This record gives sequence, C-alpha cells and structure tokens, in this order.
Amino acid sequence: MRSPFEHRIAACQRRLERVDAALAVLVPGPNLTYLTGFEESPSERHLLLFVPQIGDPVVVAPSMYDAQLRTLPIETLAVRLWDDDDDPLEEIEAVLAELLATVDDGRSSSGDDGSPTVLVDDRMWATFTQDLRECAPAATFDLASRVLEQLRIRKDDVELEALRRAGTIADRVSLEIRSRGTELVGTTEAELADEIERLLAEHGGGDPAFETIVASGPNGARPHHHSGDREIERGDPIVLDFGAFVEADLEDGTGRYPGDQTRTIVVGEPAAEYERYEQVHETVREAQRAAVDAVEPGVTAGSIDRAARDVIEEAGYGDAFVHRTGHGVGLEVHEPPYIVADDERELEPGMVFSVEPGIYLEGEFGVRIEDLVVVTEDGVERLNDSPRGWETGDDVRS
Repeated sequence: MRSPFEHRIAACQRRLERVDAALAVLVPGPNLTYLTGFEESPSERHLLLFVPQIGDPVVVAPSMYDAQLRTLPIETLAVRLWDDDDDPLEEIEAVLAELLATVDDGRSSSGDDGSPTVLVDDRMWATFTQDLRECAPAATFDLASRVLEQLRIRKDDVELEALRRAGTIADRVSLEIRSRGTELVGTTEAELADEIERLLAEHGGGDPAFETIVASGPNGARPHHHSGDREIERGDPIVLDFGAFVEADLEDGTGRYPGDQTRTIVVGEPAAEYERYEQVHETVREAQRAAVDAVEPGVTAGSIDRAARDVIEEAGYGDAFVHRTGHGVGLEVHEPPYIVADDERELEPGMVFSVEPGIYLEGEFGVRIEDLVVVTEDGVERLNDSPRGWETGDDVRS
C-alpha cells in the first residue's frame, strides 16, 4: 500500500503534466513537508527536492541528513548526498540534466520556445533560484504554486482529523479561561498569554501556532496587538486569539496542523466606558453566523466575505471592519483560500479556512470572533465549538 506521501507525489506529477511543466523543485518548507513528510528549517545549505513529471523524485541534500531522508515512507525517492567539502552545484546540475532529458524525447513538457519549464518553490531563496538558472540555462522558470496550491488547498481525511483535534484543544482552553471570570482581574496581558500557551500544551497541543494575542480594553482595537504589561481590569473586553500545532497521523512523516480561534470576553459586566460593547459584540457574532451559514461548495470566497461585511455595514460599523473575513489554514496558519472581497475562487469540499469578522473602535475596544470551518459535500462544519458570547465565570452562555 502506498503511503500518503507517495499518493501526493503522484498527484503532483499529474498536475505537472496538466500545466505542461517538466518538474518542480522544492526547498525546506511546507511544500516539501506536504510531499515527503520531511520537516526542516531553511538554511544556506542546498537541500532540494526534484519532482519530475515522469520518473522518480530525487532529493539532493547534505550528507548529515542521510539517515532522516532514508526513513521517509517514499520507496521511489532517490537520495543524492554531498559533503561540506563538495560543490553541491555539481550534483544539482547532474540531476537537472537527467530529469530534463525527458524533454528531448517528447515525453515531458516544454515552453513555447521549446525550453523545459521548471517550477520553483515560491519561497525559495534567490541564491538557490540563481543556482538553478545557472545549472539549467535553457529552462524557463515559473512558480510551484501552479501545482502545489491546488493540491494543498483541499485537505484529506488525515489532515482534517488533525485540524479537528487542534480545534478541540483550543475549545478546552477557551472554556477554562472563561471559567476564571473575575480571577483574571490584575493579570497582565502577557501573563495571560503565557497561561494560555501553558494550557494549550497541557491539553495536548504542541508549539503555539502563532504569537498568542491577549488585547484588553482599548488595546483590542488593534487586530494584531502584541500582548503587553497592561493589567486586566474589571469590566474590560478582552480579545483572545490563540491556537497550537498538533501532529497529523502520517506514518513516518511529519505534518503539523494548527488551531486558530478568537473569542472576545468581558471580566464581569462591561464597564461604563464600554457602553456600546454589547451591541458591537452581537453585531460581530451575527456577522460571523451569516458568513458561516453562507459556506457551501460552489459559492465564492468573496461571497463569504460579503455575507459578514453586509451585517457589519448595516449596523453602521463598516469602516471599523478593517481586514478580510478569513484565511485558509493547513500546514501554514495563513494559506489559500483567502476569504476576501471580490475573490472569485469557488469553494470546494475539503477547504479549511477561518471566519473571523471584527469591529475595531480606536481608543475604545475591539471585538473579533473566529472559528475554523471546513467545506463539506453539502455545506459546512465548524471545527470550533466553544461559547462565542462575552460572558465569563458562572455566567457563561453559548
């Protein structure tokens, strides 16, 4: 039985044929992890995966990675190693010559001028791109997102299971923080952010998926506030945005998938200076509900943004909704599809993205409510299910 990664490589090769490209070249990052299960940070050393339209994939890597690469669940993967006293370009040039030779017999793809088309990782460092151009001067270069984006945008069952677990962990932490109610008074934003991350780990999460946001009082009007030394006061609205990575069950390979949830709560009752808070919170909640209800296969990403924005504009806060309604989530916390105005991409089953409308009133407060959702065959599934209201302590409601 083929591993999930062998299926993904085969799907990549089919898409290479569809877009008339000879091969894709990937570097350490989410695309390489998606296809192989190998996770490593980018470095100055040449570590490149070559996926040809026809034939077996090849990885060129420093010899220090030999043991790791040979345990990957891809039987056909050829490993070509170089030592620190070698010139890696010699090996890369040889691999390119072998793989691009298929162009000559008409079995692979070439550009309009007869040159082979090589797709490079969108985030490949310029130095590696230049090296590839030097090693294959006759090739035409384009971006690997032409094939990888469409593969990664629809999550398979293993990925969805991991995303559901990440959502459940975020839900548990959200409930625990809410339950503390007025115990939060006097805690600084930074202290509460640290506590949230401790709880995420305690409930089974890995590293935080992004910098945890705790934005209290007027700081909530900054969508990407950095948690600071402000102490939480009774009656404060508090924007809480957090999540943790979890490992997918991918045999011997790696794949980390994040949670991402936002709730806006109040310690006690909203203070007098936040007299508009309850109305604003209900407006954001209704906007999120409208957007989630609009999700189904075939509708556009832009129409989901419009469903949320219509509610907020009708309430008179259109200028205070200053960001898109959502973003895709997978191996990266932000990836396609983007739920943004006028985006005509049609939603398909298996797409996962956030729905997170917000209203931000400078100098007063902010409200954001966010869940991850997955497009199903006939509608939508929320991956978060913790209360979305503002009440805390003994007054928590759904």
